[in-house]
Amino acid sequence: MPKGLYIKTFGCQMNIYDSQKMADILLPLGYEIVEDVISADAILMNTCHIREKATEKVFSDLGRYRDISAHKTTKPVMIVAGCVAQAEGEAIMAREPFVDMVVGPQNYHDLPKLLAQVARNRAGSGDGPGRGILAIDFPEESKFDALPESTAAVDNPSQFLTIQEGCDKFCHFCCVPYTRGAEYSRPAEDILTEARALVDRGAREITLLGQNVNAYHGMGVKSGEWGLGDLLFALADLKGLSRIRYMTSHPRDVDDRLIEAHRDIDTLMPFLHLPVQSGSDRMLKAMNRRHTAAFYREIIAKLRDAQPNLAFSSDFIVGYPGETDEDFADTLALVKAVNFAQAFSFVYSPRPGTPAAAYEDQLPASEKHHRLEILQTVLHAQQLAFNQSFVGKEIPVLLEKTARHGGQVIGRSAYWQNVLVEANPRLIGQVIPVKIKECTLKSLLGDIVGVDGDIMRVA
Repeated sequence: MPKGLYIKTFGCQMNIYDSQKMADILLPLGYEIVEDVISADAILMNTCHIREKATEKVFSDLGRYRDISAHKTTKPVMIVAGCVAQAEGEAIMAREPFVDMVVGPQNYHDLPKLLAQVARNRAGSGDGPGRGILAIDFPEESKFDALPESTAAVDNPSQFLTIQEGCDKFCHFCCVPYTRGAEYSRPAEDILTEARALVDRGAREITLLGQNVNAYHGMGVKSGEWGLGDLLFALADLKGLSRIRYMTSHPRDVDDRLIEAHRDIDTLMPFLHLPVQSGSDRMLKAMNRRHTAAFYREIIAKLRDAQPNLAFSSDFIVGYPGETDEDFADTLALVKAVNFAQAFSFVYSPRPGTPAAAYEDQLPASEKHHRLEILQTVLHAQQLAFNQSFVGKEIPVLLEKTARHGGQVIGRSAYWQNVLVEANPRLIGQVIPVKIKECTLKSLLGDIVGVDGDIMRVA
C-alpha cells in the first residue's frame, strides 16, 4: 500500500525545488504526496531561517503536528528539514522529542537510509526507541550527484532548477553561509541535462536558482569555467524552452557577459531581482555588502542601457542596527531614483549567530515599523504605477494553473506579474496573448485575444 507524504514548504524558491527533490527521493520507498496531514504516514517540514517569524511558525506547526500524532494509532514519521533544521537542530530535538529526524539542506539525499534508521530506532534495534536522528553535516560530496531523475510530467509549466548553493559574501545580517554553506556551482552539463528533461516533461519556463545565483562559476561543457551569462546562452538554445529567469543575485556579481545575455537573449525575461538592502553607504558597509549605493545605480544603468525594457525588483531591510533618519532618507532616495516594479521590504530581524545580532545599537520595534510603513508606501505606489502601465496593452502570458474562481486561469507576464484570465484549462502551458483591462497592486486582469473560440470554451 502507498504511504502518504505530507510536505509543508517555507521560504524561498530553492526550498520549493528541494521539497520536490525530496518527494522524488521518497517515491521509490512507496511514499505519495497527500494534501491532508491527517492521512500522512510521514510529515516533512522544509523550513526557512531567514526571518524570525518563519522560525516561530516552524515551532508552532510542530506543536500542532505533535497533537495530531498523539491521536493516531500509528505515529507518522516526523521530519524537519531545511535551514531551521541546520541552524537549530539540537534545539528542535530538545524541545520536540517526538521529531524523528532533523536533516539539513546538504543531507536530504540520505533520506532513505535515515528513514531506515528511524524504523530501527522505533523497533528498539537502533540507538534507542524514540531517539531522533540529527543529520546536519556538510558532506564533501555533492548531494546533486545522488538525486534521482524524475520522469513524471511537471505539475506546472514554470519550473525551478537549482544551479548554485551557498554564499561566500557573509553579509552581517544573513544566516545563509551558516545554513547552506560555502558557494558550490553545479557543472553546466548537469544543469543542461536537467533543463532538457524538464522541457521534455512539459516545462516551458525555467527559473535558475541560487542563494547567490550570479556568482555561478561551474565547470563548462567540454572545458573551462562558465559564468551565469555563459550558462544562459547555452540554455537559450534549448528547443521548447520559451522563458528563462534567474534569482537571487548580488550586485557585485553582475558582469559584462551577464549584461550581454540580457541584451541578446529573447527568451531571458526582462525582469531582474537585484537586492540592494539599503540606499545608505554607511549601512551597506555595516551590513558588509561590499558595494555602495552609487555602484548599485551604475549596475542598474548598464543593464537598462543594454536592455531598455528591463524592470527591477529588490530587497530592503529597514531599521538595521544603527540606522539613522539620514540613512533611511538615503534608502528612500535610491528607491525613487531606480523606480522598482516590485520589491520586498522587511524590518530587521536578528538571526542567531550572525554578527549583526550582537550589535548593541538595535532600534526600537516601533521605529522600525514606522520606517517600513513609509518605505512600503513609496514602493507600493511604484508597483501600482508599473502595473497600471499595462492596462489597455496586449502582452504575452504563460498560463500556469487554474484559479480559485471557476473558469479562471492564472498566468505570469514577462515581468513576473500574476495575470488572471477566463480560459479553458487546456490552454495551461501555452504562452497566450492577453489584453489587460484592469490591475491591482498584486495582479493584472485581462482577456485572451486571438484564440479559437472552441478552445477557449470552458468545459
